[in-house]
Amino acid sequence: MFKFSRSVLQRSRVDVPQVDVIARQLHTRLSPRRIPRKDSHKPFQPRPQRKNAISPLKTLCWTRRYSSPSVLHQNFTYGVAAAYSGKSNTFDRKRHYQDLEAPSTDEHTPAQRNVGMLRVPSGQDAYFIGNVGKTQSVAFGIADGVGGYADQGIDSAAFAHGLCAYMGKAAHNFPDGFKGKPDTLSPLSLLKRGYSNVCADKSISGGGSTACLAVAGPEGILDVANLGDSGFIQLRLNAVHYYSNPQTHAFNTPFQLSRLPPKILAQIEDFGGSAPFSDMPADASLSSHQLRHADVLVFATDGVWDNLTSQEILDQVSSSMIRTRAWLTPDFCGVQVSEKLPELTTSRLPTKTENGSQSLQAILATDITAKAKAASVNPKRDGPFAKAVQQAYPGERFAGGKVDDICVVVAIALDESMPKL
Repeated sequence: MFKFSRSVLQRSRVDVPQVDVIARQLHTRLSPRRIPRKDSHKPFQPRPQRKNAISPLKTLCWTRRYSSPSVLHQNFTYGVAAAYSGKSNTFDRKRHYQDLEAPSTDEHTPAQRNVGMLRVPSGQDAYFIGNVGKTQSVAFGIADGVGGYADQGIDSAAFAHGLCAYMGKAAHNFPDGFKGKPDTLSPLSLLKRGYSNVCADKSISGGGSTACLAVAGPEGILDVANLGDSGFIQLRLNAVHYYSNPQTHAFNTPFQLSRLPPKILAQIEDFGGSAPFSDMPADASLSSHQLRHADVLVFATDGVWDNLTSQEILDQVSSSMIRTRAWLTPDFCGVQVSEKLPELTTSRLPTKTENGSQSLQAILATDITAKAKAASVNPKRDGPFAKAVQQAYPGERFAGGKVDDICVVVAIALDESMPKL
């Protein structure tokens, strides 16, 4: 009888890091209760509790908007870069990254880029970054292939790499291929388009993947669609402004897009058993965020979240931003944004490697990837995944980091209307 399952040690990202959970609980306990004004004509209504999980039995989209005081007519641009490392590969800072501004001469189709030497060496993780048609928006995202399909002789990386390749191609050709040729591109419609193309691609026999993608527009609005246990974090001047929550069916079992091959369906029909989880793009958690100048966005697969907490990512980003003089720390004035920030995202800066030079966003992406890689192979330091396993399965005696594929996309928001000092 065929039964699809994943080992506790194969997948990850069970919950929000414990530090974040404790901080949220303290905030709830210490927050003052809202008291209605005596002259108010409306009865007091407490704010409804936030729903972090989506029921797998319903096909619903929850949309949340997190805004800050800002002017929507601002002219935002974005510095975007990606870094990656397969779990069986040594991370090379000089080669395993890509900048959005890097010229592309790739004329291959998504199906061709998904095989052989054309696929980036990121293991079962994949990413895409690119401009949205002729608009001023940018689209980027990551995907993490489900490793359990390898037990059935299926290339577990093909689905994730194909999904990102098709989403990147659809964003580049926007609005061609979209019904009605809309003026703006939403991450949900992009995810639906990529998923339908993967399912129609005969070169991809089956597989599954999580996905976390975004579209950032010139007005400073970031729209995000997140399905599964990949996720993102929004940093603002040495502080965690927002982080996403994972979607899971059970321990170590995230929401996932999938394509079930005929062989598995036939086995289930003949011998019974449970089918692999197969969620739809409409099950993704949707959110919208108003950005500010110098906000740093980090999108990553669970190879990062299983080994680093939100605080550790913030510490690494802060260290890199201060080292490159993108953030300034004058005496008694806290952290300030350097007026040279736009220049740093387009120029080439010295890196930690000998004779290396990268943009600021590429430095951040490679620094986070290197830190997660080092933590994943450290047997003496228990990361978030190890602590979650110890709590849920004490008999496993899992300790140290969790070796996994790693993929990171970093975007820096730049408000071109900021006054020059």
